[in-house]
Amino acid sequence: MVGTRRAASSTSLRALDALNVFLADVRDGLGPYLAIYLTIRHWDRGHIGIAMSAMGFASVLAQTPAGAFIDRTRHKRLAIATAALAVAIGAVAMVQYPTFTTILGAQVLMGVASVVFAPAIAAVTLGLVGHACFSRRTGRNEAFNHAGNVMAAVLAMIIGDCIAYEGIFYLLAVMCVLTIIATRFIRPEEIDHELARGSADDQYANDGRVGPDAAGEPRIARLGELLRDRRILVFSASVVLFHLANAAMLPLAGQKLSDGQSEGAAGAMSACIIAAQLVMVPVALLASRLAVSWGRRPVFLAGFAVLPIRGMLYTMTTSPYGLVAIQILDGIGAGIFGVVGVLVIADLTRGTGRFNLLQGALATATGIGASLSNLMTGFVVKAGGYDAGFLVLSAIAAAALAFFGLAMPETRVEPHAAVEPTLRPAHSALVLDQSA
Repeated sequence: MVGTRRAASSTSLRALDALNVFLADVRDGLGPYLAIYLTIRHWDRGHIGIAMSAMGFASVLAQTPAGAFIDRTRHKRLAIATAALAVAIGAVAMVQYPTFTTILGAQVLMGVASVVFAPAIAAVTLGLVGHACFSRRTGRNEAFNHAGNVMAAVLAMIIGDCIAYEGIFYLLAVMCVLTIIATRFIRPEEIDHELARGSADDQYANDGRVGPDAAGEPRIARLGELLRDRRILVFSASVVLFHLANAAMLPLAGQKLSDGQSEGAAGAMSACIIAAQLVMVPVALLASRLAVSWGRRPVFLAGFAVLPIRGMLYTMTTSPYGLVAIQILDGIGAGIFGVVGVLVIADLTRGTGRFNLLQGALATATGIGASLSNLMTGFVVKAGGYDAGFLVLSAIAAAALAFFGLAMPETRVEPHAAVEPTLRPAHSALVLDQSA
């Protein structure tokens, strides 16, 4: 017999929607806005590269332990709230004490705190809705996240250009507070913590890699078992290359927009972000559906393919309107990656109890790529100018596309033939109906 999973309440699912909206401006820190802020304050390119990479390097060290912690803890909501508070403190500190030491310290604090968000949100989602609804719910999470980014970018544009650029930092702190409030409305008793760590549920037949122990309890895979999976190693290398090519593109475009002038810088950067995020909303929803019908690999390849094109186009214009238009491609690539990346991790860890650990480990790989991207590009631009930076990133993106296409297999797992899960609305909640 196949069990029946009780649906999460509409209160918890609506709170999850709100959490994704408010967290949009929190989990990535200040990003390109910090690059503009430091450019306006006349920092040289090398120091900007160091400051931008500090958060990433801190994340690299904290990602894997954070994933393991989320696997073990039953206080996932508290972890999200504590991390949001740390980000708020870091944002305010950078404005109050804008020295090199303070900004580096704040970036490190925010980097360590931010690594909690992705695995915790994914774990809470999986624990609330189960594997059968996970693909569509992940697309919904990402759609709300991108909608939140649009809202935050509009507010940043208004505050940064009409009031004070430093107000953007305080906006981030306010978003952190709203994140904490939304977290409290997710009902903890509705989170299945075994399912949240990647233990197989009744939708899938266990593939034999990991099974229950002698007492019938879910067994947790050893790290060596994960490392022997070639797909995990290939996917890890792929995400490093993806972010090595992608991470520095938008901050570099921001520096190109603001070079030599501060007037309108926040508005131009916000327009870039808004253009990308508006595209990401439908892309995230579509990617979650195509990842089920087409498979993960072809959808992810499309995300890789736009990167080299985007980098080349950045070299062909200095117009703010042109740079904003190019950000549509970022919306396609990032929208796909945000959804399909999580689904691939869920596929690779199905039944192992290591979903969040692998998320953390792959986020470490992502952090390595992003940090090296900002650091490398800072010095490339210093030596050869903005176009040289974009060309180097485009070459890396082309290599990433070729590697993923040749080396990564499909990971989608077919549900057990006896189970036909369906999604239907019930008081705005996702409900899983299963029959034997």
